[in-house]
Amino acid sequence: MYKQLVEIREAIRQALDEEMSHDARVFILGEEVAEYNGAYKVTKGMLDKWGPARVVDTPISELGFVGLAVGAALCGLKPVVEFMSFNFSFVGCDQIISNAIKMHYMSGNRFSVPIVFRGPNGAAAQVSSQHSHCVEALYGNLPGLIVISASNAYDAKGLLKAAIRCNNPVLFLENELSYGEKMEIPKEEYLVPIGKARLVQEGKALTLISYSRMINLCKEAAAECAKKGIQIELIDLRTIKPLDIALIAQSVRKTHRCVLVEEGHLFSGICAEIGFEIMEHCFDFLDAPIARVCQRETPMPYSKVLERETMPTKERILEAIERTLK
Repeated sequence: MYKQLVEIREAIRQALDEEMSHDARVFILGEEVAEYNGAYKVTKGMLDKWGPARVVDTPISELGFVGLAVGAALCGLKPVVEFMSFNFSFVGCDQIISNAIKMHYMSGNRFSVPIVFRGPNGAAAQVSSQHSHCVEALYGNLPGLIVISASNAYDAKGLLKAAIRCNNPVLFLENELSYGEKMEIPKEEYLVPIGKARLVQEGKALTLISYSRMINLCKEAAAECAKKGIQIELIDLRTIKPLDIALIAQSVRKTHRCVLVEEGHLFSGICAEIGFEIMEHCFDFLDAPIARVCQRETPMPYSKVLERETMPTKERILEAIERTLK
């Protein structure tokens, strides 16, 4: 198998390009995706290759172009909507919530909405309160929506291809700070199945669960533990909804301890849901309370120092691991 070293943004671009070749119904729309090559250059060169009918620049009106995309999906096309930031999806969330994710149910299965909403989610570097939201818990609360958040280039490409081929609305969450991270991936076509978590490394002392950019912090924490002879089992969720509770339960039943990490907030977050599901499936196997490491309960500060104090860190993860092991 031939491999190539690519950034996450390039892996996403390859997925888009391959799916546009695979299916003439697939098209991309969003702010600056065409003439400007994308705010983060994910769609670089795609206007030149595919033309303005399939790579569409939109006005700065999320409510308008999300509604247009939902209508296109209802009529048989397969739109990929890029949000320059998922913070801006709030302007168009009525179309997502009231139309995209409910139409199949409300029409008695007569209509499907095969649509992908993608773009950067979570905090970047000093973009402050209004541009740092993690949206997975907000949207994950709503039936009818698949939520995906890959941590590396391999998964980003394979999962995006699977998302575009899916017949349901999909939220595909990326991260601005991760776009430049490189990894070897196959040159040959491949897909990553939706709903399957990845066992990053095996261990027996404790199960550490996270997704997206936080996986890198978890790897660093696990490496520190390994120096002390503590073997951490690390799971990358990849798909947040549907959740791969089977792999999670299998791991927790083996290690008997669990720490959950997410970039989002503590209250009503993804970790809260996973923790409760672990309690339902693995209560008799737990030898310690489940610990969570999340963003602190405050809007994101602009100050670099305060921003770091607000976000999960390797040190906070190590502290949670130590507390749980004791």
